[in-house]
Amino acid sequence: MGRMRDKIVLITGASEGIGRATAELIAAEGGHVVIAARRPEPLEETRAAIAAAGGSVEAHRLDVSDLDAYAALIADVAKRHGRLDVLINNAMSATYKSLVDLTIEDWRRDFSVNGEAVFVGTREAMKLMVAAGRGSIVNISSACGMRAMPGMPSYSASKAALIHFSACAAIEGAPHGVRVNSIVPGQIATPATLQFQEYAPAAAKATTAAIPMERSGDPKELAQAVLFLASDESSYVTGVALPVDGGKTMQLYMPS
Repeated sequence: MGRMRDKIVLITGASEGIGRATAELIAAEGGHVVIAARRPEPLEETRAAIAAAGGSVEAHRLDVSDLDAYAALIADVAKRHGRLDVLINNAMSATYKSLVDLTIEDWRRDFSVNGEAVFVGTREAMKLMVAAGRGSIVNISSACGMRAMPGMPSYSASKAALIHFSACAAIEGAPHGVRVNSIVPGQIATPATLQFQEYAPAAAKATTAAIPMERSGDPKELAQAVLFLASDESSYVTGVALPVDGGKTMQLYMPS
């Protein structure tokens, strides 16, 4: 307990799945979590659950594709609390379509959430953290950003861009005490994973079969990795893309 004591932590996409598990864990470790998401009902459910467990939490409705609103929330959190210690960019957009069916609007939507919003959030947080001389930014990517995946070209490309962007940001932040890392989740049991399984059951089955640990991950397992990179325990770690995937990304092939 107490690994995040008194830290101010903003988490996007925090109403369910990885975001909720991360918010619950960080709050349990003493952090004040500012949770943000588009949908008010699950957002309030998450806030209430954290508060009921004794955690320090506040909730804000936010669509990160509204870049001005996202920047304004970061500024507001820093103004009210005096600082922002950790930013976790977890909100995501995933379009499940083949390349020939994908529209430019689909492409732009995935890049807006997975790329532009991450850029704006990281930039605004970096300004505050550089001035403070410390901070941690954790961007949630995907194994699809390292390995090609059928039926997800815009999602995969945007998540690959996120990994490289995070490394670039890490180089700039390092001299100022600001660390930037990315997490590379494999198949985690979240609502988004269920959606993919419904869209492409054969591909989903092959994906599971290719995991050396032969199972999906639990959001709580992913949250432990985020906690490590967000906390001072990883004080000499920056610029990494950390797979949390049961060994998936080290495989050289996927079974047919």
